[in-house]
Amino acid sequence: MSDFRDGLAEILEVDAGDLGDGFELGELWDSLAVVSTLALIDEVHDVSVSAEDLAECKTVGDIEALISSAVA
Repeated sequence: MSDFRDGLAEILEVDAGDLGDGFELGELWDSLAVVSTLALIDEVHDVSVSAEDLAECKTVGDIEALISSAVA
C-alpha cells in the first residue's frame, strides 16, 4: 500500500514515513481530506468505499482495513 500511503501523506500534508497503522488522523481528517482520500482509494485500488465509513476512520490502519474489506 505504499502508493496509497504516499498519496495519503500528500493529502494530510505529513511525511509518508510517519504514517504507520496507528497514526491518528485527528484534526487532519476533515471533509476535504475524506473526499480526496475517496478519490485516492479509487485511483490506487480501483474500489469504492462509502464516504460515511471512511469519515469514521480514526487511524491509517482503520482506512486500510476498510479498503481491504472492500477489495475482498
